[in-house]
Amino acid sequence: MTLMRRLRGFLDLTRPGNVVAAGVLTFTGAYVAGGAVAVDAVAVGAAVVATMFATGAGNAINDYFDREIDRVNDPDRPIPRGAVSPRAALAFSGALFLGAMGCALFLPLTAIAIAVFNLLLLVAYTKLFKGVPGLGNVVVGFLTGSTFLFGGAAVGEPLGAATLFVLAAIATLTREVVKDVEDLAGDREQGLNTLPIAVGEVAALRIGLAAMVVAVLASAVPYLQGTFGVAYLALVIPADLVMLHGTKRAFADPSAAQRRIKAGMLLAVVAFIVGRTVA
Repeated sequence: MTLMRRLRGFLDLTRPGNVVAAGVLTFTGAYVAGGAVAVDAVAVGAAVVATMFATGAGNAINDYFDREIDRVNDPDRPIPRGAVSPRAALAFSGALFLGAMGCALFLPLTAIAIAVFNLLLLVAYTKLFKGVPGLGNVVVGFLTGSTFLFGGAAVGEPLGAATLFVLAAIATLTREVVKDVEDLAGDREQGLNTLPIAVGEVAALRIGLAAMVVAVLASAVPYLQGTFGVAYLALVIPADLVMLHGTKRAFADPSAAQRRIKAGMLLAVVAFIVGRTVA
């Protein structure tokens, strides 16, 4: 195996797109919660890097535990395709976790507490929660949403982006339910009991749609409370519509639905940034 192929395998383990997105979300949480992130530049930078390390570590350890499932659902992942051995993936994940904890030491105690809790939850997710109907989806939703709390905690305002946390957590929960529908064949073959397997595809997607409606309603809170103005509303309404349409699309095409929900979530993040900027 060539060195470049091996390095590419390690990079793919982290899912670099997700790693960068997670870092952006943490920065957004700090900005929405604190406004002038330049005042706490070291803490914000440490939080962003810690999030990126932790996300890469979580993705790598998930690939380690899911290597048999991925042979069916996603055979092009690094372990099934032979680019990285399971043992190397586990060691790589451990190194990234250590990097995340090292960065977290530069942060306030509340941020460190969030980091430790999330890292433990990441490790426990695949072995304990992933196969429990609905619970695994809730865990992933919480972990995604908590990047905003983590960013806020880095600037001393852990609840400053609480609405964004709720919106992202619930929207991610819905996207994870849709992904479980897409991965039904491999999950069933491996004996997992995901929500679509436990209650049926249609019922699971209806639960996801109901959750998304709650997220959309939550997105109105900053405007109704007077925290953000019309500029925020002008962006968050299209974001809500994209996410709702994507969830509805899941009944016919789960793969396309995931992309639309993700696009809507990113637009919602932009809405919060603009809302904070012009507030």
